Amino acid sequence: MKGKRVLITGAAGFLGSHLCDRFMAEGAEVIAMDNLITGDLKNIEHLFADERFSFYHHDVSTFVHVPGHLDYIMHFASPASPIDYLKIPIQTLKVGSLGTHNLLGLAKAKGARILVASTSEVYGDPEEHPQSESYWGNVNPIGPRGVYDEAKRFQEAMTMAYHRFHGLETRIVRIFNTYGPRMRLNDGRVLPAFIGQALRGEDFTVFGDGSQTRSFCYVDDLVEGIYRLLMSDVVEPVNIGNPDEITIREFADEIIALTDAKTKISYEALPHDDPKKRRPDIAKAKALLDWKPKVHRSEGLRKTLDYFRQLDEEDLYKKEHKHFEKYIKR
Repeated sequence: MKGKRVLITGAAGFLGSHLCDRFMAEGAEVIAMDNLITGDLKNIEHLFADERFSFYHHDVSTFVHVPGHLDYIMHFASPASPIDYLKIPIQTLKVGSLGTHNLLGLAKAKGARILVASTSEVYGDPEEHPQSESYWGNVNPIGPRGVYDEAKRFQEAMTMAYHRFHGLETRIVRIFNTYGPRMRLNDGRVLPAFIGQALRGEDFTVFGDGSQTRSFCYVDDLVEGIYRLLMSDVVEPVNIGNPDEITIREFADEIIALTDAKTKISYEALPHDDPKKRRPDIAKAKALLDWKPKVHRSEGLRKTLDYFRQLDEEDLYKKEHKHFEKYIKR
């Protein structure tokens, strides 16, 4: 990567900031871009002193220009949790559609290879289990989650169209549940929600009966898979995630044991269109990228808990956005 220039959108977010770290470590020049709606400069402030790093405060849903050549574009700009995309649904749709169009156009103009961040949410509430890349999904396009799910599905379609019509070098990663340092405690996702409740001494909130499943991948493993995909010649979408599946109730028990929390579990209604099962089929990633996750959940959770424990009180006591209540109550 030495001498290569990489544009990373959503760079101040959870995943984007870790990608910045990886490409800087590889010797690349990194151009970070974020509108800071959900991102936080604290995630990348340690990079600002390096002359190979620069930051653009910009919304990719509007015209994107970066001077000079680009070798790679990593499109990770998007709200990524129900709390966020229920609060800003139009912006979520725009970054997946207009933002993707703008960045594909930039990649074409620069002759750059582009990797776009898709999601396991393109599978919706799946009727196939585990989910393989050949599954077309079960998505409600007009439900509250549709603003995110359909934006990502459109993003994939637009990306493949640019590849087929313009011959653009494109890559698509379908990201499954990921966790690690720099997640926001108040973003509504189950792992930071449980850890936040444990650290604040609150009861755990489990939606539904807790039998729904998720499969959690530590962020370092995810970044390695993304990097390998970018460097590969694989054009079709690839699942990157950890197939170690667990129920939400079992996961709550793990967090209680890890934090030694003296807490109870309260149950609330399952949010509208919330997936009942989520587990990636990673046969394609194993065969084509020689990739599989290495970090066991117990190790990853300890590292994540250590990060959350050093947050200040302001971050610890930020509450989830009120729009989430509408999502739960339908």
